Amino acid sequence: METLIKPVITEKMTAQGEKMNRFGFIVHPNANKIEIKNAVEKAYNVNVVNVWTQNYIGKLKTRNTKRGPVTGVANRHKKAIVSLKEGETIDFYSNI
Repeated sequence: METLIKPVITEKMTAQGEKMNRFGFIVHPNANKIEIKNAVEKAYNVNVVNVWTQNYIGKLKTRNTKRGPVTGVANRHKKAIVSLKEGETIDFYSNI
């Protein structure tokens, strides 16, 4: 099981990373906070202070087409926000 799937790179998370030293990740739905902490520390060589997790359910989506309404479900996912030790940071753009 791969714990970290991808980082969350949005305006809000970038601002939190700069001001409050918090970074977001999409994680495996069965991962717990200890596994997330260990995965971030191993992948980015930083010290994690806190981990917050949020489960997002798949929302029902409907759109109207010529043949009638089409319904579907958006994917569910789990998001984790990690707070790093003061003075440490993660650079997501270093590989570019």
